Amino acid sequence: MNQMQGKKATLLLADGQEFSGRSMGKEGSVIGEIVFATGMTGYQETLTDPSYYGQIVTQTFPTVGNYGTNDQDFESKRCYLSGYIVREWCEIPSNFRMQYTLDDFLKQHNVIGLFGIDTRRLTRTIREHGVMNGMIVVGEIKDKQKALEQIRAYRIQDAVKSVSEPETAFFASENKRFHVALLDFGAKYNIRRELVKRGCDVTVLPYSATAEDVKALSPDGIMLSNGPGDPAENTGIIQNLGEIMKLNIPTFGICLGHQLLALAMGGKTEKLKYGHRGANQPVIDLELDRTFVTSQNHGYAVIGDSIDPAVGAVSHKNANDGTCEGVRYKAIPAFTVQFHPEACGGPTDTAYLFDEFLDMMEKEGK
Repeated sequence: MNQMQGKKATLLLADGQEFSGRSMGKEGSVIGEIVFATGMTGYQETLTDPSYYGQIVTQTFPTVGNYGTNDQDFESKRCYLSGYIVREWCEIPSNFRMQYTLDDFLKQHNVIGLFGIDTRRLTRTIREHGVMNGMIVVGEIKDKQKALEQIRAYRIQDAVKSVSEPETAFFASENKRFHVALLDFGAKYNIRRELVKRGCDVTVLPYSATAEDVKALSPDGIMLSNGPGDPAENTGIIQNLGEIMKLNIPTFGICLGHQLLALAMGGKTEKLKYGHRGANQPVIDLELDRTFVTSQNHGYAVIGDSIDPAVGAVSHKNANDGTCEGVRYKAIPAFTVQFHPEACGGPTDTAYLFDEFLDMMEKEGK
């Protein structure tokens, strides 16, 4: 279809600003936390990343959908974000793996989309004022004041509970070397894939798994996954992780898993002004004294100085703003990173961390 045939749609921000454009995907209205992602590619992975639960994602790259979408590149079973905003979308994508256009994909997965707005202006607004809530409305905003009240009252709640799979699942590798218990706080599929291809059988446990649940599996290692929301709100998970760490099993945490373990070990987290979301975040490995290109998606960070030196030390830092990007623990066999080594940033710059996890399991198992 001609993109100008899309219905009139508006983004209303909590500060009263309006951005006029046209609708794509599902029609209706939706409220969410407005964030921006800087990736030039990987939009289907963004759309299906559970870490975006409750958020309306804005792509800063001007044209999205060039290579279409397909049934293979999902990072979870469905879309968890609330809405999707692009400058323009490609109506005639070209790729041998393409099955659906971006618009068709959004319709299939009931995602309300908006295009044709000034995404540069929107991104600058978020960078200057910080993330804020907003509402996409397809059609006219009939009562702006009432809409603003709803937008300002919106809060992301029960985020991890809403994205974690409730049942235990098992995934076998072809040549088993280790057995890993993956705690699902909103796990992307590629974390499991990276473990399986390295010879790890993976048992995925729901977010509420206890130390008894983990111990019953007798795993060689524990993986703590990514996920959405404010890490400090997950008091039950944090308490469980404190007990799980007493099992002294090698542990590797990613993104939310990194934050939750820091909280369980006495550290603190903070909300960033606009977060890190994209495929080109530079991170310094302090031990190797090397900078790596990483993929990231988070709005909170561990406060590096809050980690007791007797418990652990900051291992990675963001080269742009100096925030904590990793912790290596001393009191327990564990290390965590804020970025996504499974997400092919670089594209394989930080894959060495999975190999380090395997080395830790092998060492601890002897």
